[in-house]
Amino acid sequence: MVVTHVGNWYAGWGLVLVAFVTGAGVGLFFHREEFWGGYTSFRRRIVRLGHIACAALGLMNVIYALSPWPVAGGWVAAWAGGLWITGAVAMPVVCFLSGWKMGFRQLFFVPVGSLVGAVVLTMWGGGR
Repeated sequence: MVVTHVGNWYAGWGLVLVAFVTGAGVGLFFHREEFWGGYTSFRRRIVRLGHIACAALGLMNVIYALSPWPVAGGWVAAWAGGLWITGAVAMPVVCFLSGWKMGFRQLFFVPVGSLVGAVVLTMWGGGR
């Protein structure tokens, strides 16, 4: 199988690695009942979401990298690949920043818009 989107391949596996490292780091303190405001606090939930987003969106990038696009996929493939990487990196960053300062939650339009665009372009160009 030929990897046609090498950047997505490396970004994807890199994000999976980041998910493992952040999960291990944060997991060292999760046994404490009141860690980051307790189990149901916004801070703790948004950091967990960021950790999971690294793994899930990393794997989405790997799947995209292995998708059957022609090697010369054109602008649609290039934009879709770029938006997959942008959204996959921006989502955990915005989650982690929102856990630090609540005001950063207003930036969720960046990863969400990127990922919606990535899916639309993937669906549009994938069947060509």
